[in-house]
Amino acid sequence: MSRHPIPPHGSETRYKGTRSGSWAPCRCTPCTRANRLAGIRRARARAAGEALLISRDVLLPHIQECQASGMSQALIGRQAHVSQTTISYLINGKIQSCQRDKALGILAVQPGHFDELAERPALGASRRTRALYAIGHGRDGISAVSGLSPCTIGQIANSRYTLIDGRIDAAIRLAYRTLSPTQGASLKARHRAETQNWAPPAAWDDDTLDDPNAHPDWTGHCGTDRGWWMHSNNGIPTCARCETAHAAWLADRKHLPSGERFRQLALAKGAASNRGATIAADARELMRVSGLNYEQLAERLGVTTNHIQQELLRHPETLEVAA
Repeated sequence: MSRHPIPPHGSETRYKGTRSGSWAPCRCTPCTRANRLAGIRRARARAAGEALLISRDVLLPHIQECQASGMSQALIGRQAHVSQTTISYLINGKIQSCQRDKALGILAVQPGHFDELAERPALGASRRTRALYAIGHGRDGISAVSGLSPCTIGQIANSRYTLIDGRIDAAIRLAYRTLSPTQGASLKARHRAETQNWAPPAAWDDDTLDDPNAHPDWTGHCGTDRGWWMHSNNGIPTCARCETAHAAWLADRKHLPSGERFRQLALAKGAASNRGATIAADARELMRVSGLNYEQLAERLGVTTNHIQQELLRHPETLEVAA
């Protein structure tokens, strides 16, 4: 039996089979047609003076970009409809060129595009799990929604895995979508997140949770001096980016007379008053009274739709207010 997935019917590769005999040539109608069309494309390329072979120098940078996004050789080959061996030989320099059809397939692979069979970095799953801990959803609650075992949930939260398969990734994403809008009841999970300084869903942009270069934005202004004051004013543990920004702010004003320096400190602190809580309260009131949607609220309050959603998550409605 082949160690690699057999190419689908309707492909030239399935028509030809392999020299090793790992799969036999197929002469079904779709495969025969695919082989004939591939021959026609090569004939047209020759007639147009196009090279039938593409240099490794053209392909290697794209393969490396795909690998940098977390894709394996097997996944790249699977999506390009070529064998993993072809990808491996291009990387190792065992072959210096590739047939035009195969090369175009390789260049068409989108970096960071994972299929259900592929392993992918566990970073996003770890961040999502930790964010759920931060709002009180523990292992058992996440397990009940995701279908994964509590042990697996704990291992993901602890970053014990560097890679996970598509099934686990999809399960964690489902749990995150389901649970992140609500507060959980697990004090143990909250305490764990607080001691480890794990960021809640409100600190993350959903589009960047899987980006290794992304950082949680606890305040809406993290990475700035205003963010540092918002940490301080709201009792949020200070993040490293805000510490760096505040240190730079102080260094820039080190030459000022003490009276002026303290005046600017007071102004900076005042400017960083909890505007987010005000925005969240105003948004809820407008939704109750006028029934406005997020886009209309954003226009009315002069902020973005994402900002409205993030502040509502950062400042959940208390029972007293709701009453």
